Amino acid sequence: MKYIFSLAMAVSLITAVAISCTAREEAAPASPSGGQEKAYTVGVDDILEISVLQPDELLRVVNVAPDGTITFPYIGTVKVKDLTVPQIQEKVRSALADGYMKYPVVVVSLQESRSRKFFVYGEVIKPGTYAIAENTTVLRAISMAGGFSKFGSSSRVKVLRPKQDEAGYETIKIDINKVMNGDSENDILLKPGDMVVVSEGVF
Repeated sequence: MKYIFSLAMAVSLITAVAISCTAREEAAPASPSGGQEKAYTVGVDDILEISVLQPDELLRVVNVAPDGTITFPYIGTVKVKDLTVPQIQEKVRSALADGYMKYPVVVVSLQESRSRKFFVYGEVIKPGTYAIAENTTVLRAISMAGGFSKFGSSSRVKVLRPKQDEAGYETIKIDINKVMNGDSENDILLKPGDMVVVSEGVF
């Protein structure tokens, strides 16, 4: 009898704890990191595809010019820099509807992002400016630049990252040897404006 009573008490206790935990989880505020990320805004050199589906079909692939504009049939020059894709879509639709087309249906998509750039300097085969693709790490950036030159040192790599609220750069040292040995934490993701600098080895 004591055994049955003890078992019942244990079950009751476990149930109470489970209910309590569930209640706390439901009452807990949402994590700030769970919010939506800031929408992508179009910049210079980005490539957009603009399709008019009706009343007349029209398709154009356009490049954002240095002044932040694109050119589209009927409506001419349109300022798009710092706008999101949905905002550009509505802007083009509204301009076409203003005396050019009746009830136009417009679809705008980002075909290629070229405004988000990083730079690779120093002892690599092809130093220069590159567009940031998804998950562009330091190792991938060096690969895009053709790899190390014969003088480049895999242990003397750094990232110069522009500071947010002041002039200058934050220096992040990267040891590519560790990355190639499986230390993925050393292989950071690049951000727009980052400069990857590969120095000459000490011989």
